[in-house]
Amino acid sequence: MHDDINTLRRILNENRVLAIVGLSANWHRPSHFAAKYMLEHGYTVIPVNPGHDSILGQKSYRSLREIPFKVDIVDCFRKTEEIMPIAEDAIAIGAKALWQQLGVKNIEAAKRAEAAGLDAVMDRCVKIEHARLFGGLNWCGVNTQVISAKRPQWLPY
Repeated sequence: MHDDINTLRRILNENRVLAIVGLSANWHRPSHFAAKYMLEHGYTVIPVNPGHDSILGQKSYRSLREIPFKVDIVDCFRKTEEIMPIAEDAIAIGAKALWQQLGVKNIEAAKRAEAAGLDAVMDRCVKIEHARLFGGLNWCGVNTQVISAKRPQWLPY
């Protein structure tokens, strides 16, 4: 499984088409916020949610196998026990990476994906990793222009 900085940076830098399995249409859900962030940072986001025709203005698909074009990263916002069939679909469509979100750790699915030549990431958020590795933390309003653990002596407001 890949969780070193160089590999995560490579995966996010080289792969721009992201299918998000379990993407919610509810703005307050983590999957929705992650998808919106990735859209705003130049990624193509493909919702995979059978309950919606579109999410965030993007056509939604019922399953990975219904997507008619190439997918690079399959990002999973599903329960750990639901990941193996998603991994099989990711392999079948020729995805390059299987990404399991925070709290999702299906080791067998990750091993299966890696055996098929995919990169496998577990228990990490694609949005958080992108922000951490490519400087997107300011997107949420964190933009002090200073990287420090020290509190500033004065506040600008």
